[in-house]
Amino acid sequence: MSSNYKHVSMKIFGKVQGVFFRASTQEKAEELRLTGFVQNEPDGTVYLEAEGKPETIKQLEAWAHKGPSRARVEKVEVKELDDLAGFEKFEQRR
Repeated sequence: MSSNYKHVSMKIFGKVQGVFFRASTQEKAEELRLTGFVQNEPDGTVYLEAEGKPETIKQLEAWAHKGPSRARVEKVEVKELDDLAGFEKFEQRR
């Protein structure tokens, strides 16, 4: 992995569980050739980490503000993380 890759986390708030958010995020991330994971959180949010080229990370972030059709996204908190995790693929967790 080259140094022009970014590692970010996103926490998505709103009606984002039970609306195929994780599956849709995985599809979008794979389409963008990003690696990482997405998971539901106990507080009702969705959390994801993604690694890839900055321009494709931006595309995923833009998509996350809308999400799948049944989602109602209120806000997305994005943090740039210092180290690359070296994910091999993009997967759904819990």
